[in-house]
Amino acid sequence: MGNNNCKKIYNAIKKYDTIVIARHIGPDPDALGSSIGLKEIILKTFPNKKVYVVGCPASKFKYLGQVDKFSEDLYKDSLLIVTDTPDKERIDGVDASKFKYSIKIDHHPFIEEFCNIEWIDENASSASQMIIELAFNTKLIMTKSAAEKLYIGLVADTDRFLFSYTTPKTFLLTSKLIKETKLDFAPLYKKLYMRPIKEIRFHGYLQDNLNVTKNGFGYIKIDEDILEKYDVDAATAGNMVNDFNYIEGIEAWAVFTTDKTNNNIRGSIRSRGPVINEIATKYRGGGHKYASGVRLKDFKETDLLIEDLDRICAEFKNNS
Repeated sequence: MGNNNCKKIYNAIKKYDTIVIARHIGPDPDALGSSIGLKEIILKTFPNKKVYVVGCPASKFKYLGQVDKFSEDLYKDSLLIVTDTPDKERIDGVDASKFKYSIKIDHHPFIEEFCNIEWIDENASSASQMIIELAFNTKLIMTKSAAEKLYIGLVADTDRFLFSYTTPKTFLLTSKLIKETKLDFAPLYKKLYMRPIKEIRFHGYLQDNLNVTKNGFGYIKIDEDILEKYDVDAATAGNMVNDFNYIEGIEAWAVFTTDKTNNNIRGSIRSRGPVINEIATKYRGGGHKYASGVRLKDFKETDLLIEDLDRICAEFKNNS
């Protein structure tokens, strides 16, 4: 992103007295960290503005901060900023078309244009990284509290800098963030990775029941009975998908979980080689080449997706 585009976003933030910040449905630490962190940065820079972070709360990540209540009157003469969300269907809690002006800040592959300003950087590790870059390229004031949220979002989306889209720019921005805010980052890992014992036992269930096809696709289907047995929710299961990253013989893998609240099947998919986001798009999902998500109608549709993912694993192995 050039400085010119940074200035455009900064000038839009400066212009509007009321700003609404939204992110995707089923938020992860990057979606929450980027949106709540941006709110704190804006309020530090412009204390008289009214800034709201909207969307359903996520109790698992409540340490990142609280969301605000949205009312219809906030559409009038307001600026919308959407972080970590490539398409308008996945925005949580608001209709982007009803705002006076809108900005998208996202690191996913392009799906559709729905904002007046669209900053899309597929090479960025996370939306949190993009917010850090925005702050350091404008007069927006970074705070230590915002830095903590953005650091957690960045670390979560890179899985502690392990993924391939961690770049030299990621480390440069992270280093500057730590240095300029005197960020004590070590204690933040406790917030991100501490788990209750029930989740550890549930993780053991996932390990014991992971299915692996002959083509190297690993998957597990979690129904409501299993969630109730271990007293966990669909989001908890989906967030464990990265724990299967280093299993010999598995090229791609997924966790499919009954989501009773939304009456669908939540699927989290990862890969070490096969490109999975094109398949995810076929099933009304999407994401990165090697990290995607879907929302499926039922387990019958899940079986169709499993067949497609198994096929691309076979193609990948044959081409390799």
